[in-house]
Amino acid sequence: MNSPRPIIAVSSCLLGQRVRYDGTDKYDPWIVELLGREADFLPICPEVGIGLGIPRAPIRLMRVAGRVRALGIEDPSLDVTARLSSFALETLNKLRGVSGYILKDRSPSCGLGHVKLFSDDRRFERNGVGIHAAIVRAALPDLPMADEGRVQDPRVREAFVQQVFARHRRLARNQENVPRSSRTKASPSSSA
Repeated sequence: MNSPRPIIAVSSCLLGQRVRYDGTDKYDPWIVELLGREADFLPICPEVGIGLGIPRAPIRLMRVAGRVRALGIEDPSLDVTARLSSFALETLNKLRGVSGYILKDRSPSCGLGHVKLFSDDRRFERNGVGIHAAIVRAALPDLPMADEGRVQDPRVREAFVQQVFARHRRLARNQENVPRSSRTKASPSSSA
């Protein structure tokens, strides 16, 4: 993506889109009102991206036979792990061109850590990572990523913004080195 301003992927609910399982949003004024002065956004909601409705039955992370699965809370036969994984893989090309990614914390799809990981219906540890976030982080280790809880800390926020602008400059330099005939014009869309 060739833009004079950094493009930051953001969990759609943090931008005020009512896409959460209960039909609400988690609007974050720092992201929209302050960071939005300096950057453009690429909204992404993996759960909506895989076709789950709004509102929808909530999902959670569950360890099953040693593997982490994203299962329905009310209906554990609802297993969206493969769909979330596929969506993450399909989104990677767009994410290669963004300068950073802010995700919804503690989400079974987007959480970067501290997500409830259940071993049965009652016992859990807060050491899970969302299915989408885990795949993106593994595939794009140089992409600055943070969750909205962590960027509330001014030091974390400042470090994240610096990383975003550094990546933006690298992406711009790399784009300048690509022959003009090889470039394709891409624009962010509201769906990934």
